[in-house]
Amino acid sequence: MREIVLDTETTGFKPEEGHRLIEIGCVELHNHVATGKTFHCYVNPERDVPPDAVAVHGLTTEFLSDKPLFNDVVAEFVAFIGDAPLVIHNAAFDMHFLNWELRIAGYPVMPKDRAIDTLLMARQKFPGAPATLDALCKRFGVDNSSRTYHGALLDAQLLAEVYLELRGGRQAGLALASGPAAGGPAAVRIDRPHRAPRPHAPSEEELAAHAELLKKLKNPLWAAE
Repeated sequence: MREIVLDTETTGFKPEEGHRLIEIGCVELHNHVATGKTFHCYVNPERDVPPDAVAVHGLTTEFLSDKPLFNDVVAEFVAFIGDAPLVIHNAAFDMHFLNWELRIAGYPVMPKDRAIDTLLMARQKFPGAPATLDALCKRFGVDNSSRTYHGALLDAQLLAEVYLELRGGRQAGLALASGPAAGGPAAVRIDRPHRAPRPHAPSEEELAAHAELLKKLKNPLWAAE
């Protein structure tokens, strides 16, 4: 099964207010394992990047001024993601921006249910606990020491590891730590010490106590006709 872990950076929170995509990062998974194939691009937003946004991702207006427009990268982006499910942290935000840009570029928008939202997964799995990407990296022991700024490709790579853990880790089922032998699953052998059968026959005292108990019962069911 092919999945795409995806993250974006933007100039702000709402495209309706004129904010634009400025970075897209994607990591390909096959059967929940990263294949090494990625897609990454910076995008010229054709507007200034507010200081508050720069403080988050470090992408300045000057840095983005010579980068391609979304129209220049959209075909490659759409080809890379294909029809695979998209794994996104806080999917509503990224999907809204992506669909806004796709619509402007004349491409079909993506249905909301195409996205697998790891934020919702984390909140369901750990109710009341912090569910940011940094918090989940800390919970699962994912090294995010290089994340001084938010970055779409780095965050997608971190999210790929977090997503695996949210699904139950590398041994999500009942598989043992040792892998299967070549050619098929390994047989599982469990050695247990032999125990001789223990006698369970009642003693004379127990039989006598039981007989006395039966005498005290009134109209027992087994005596009914």
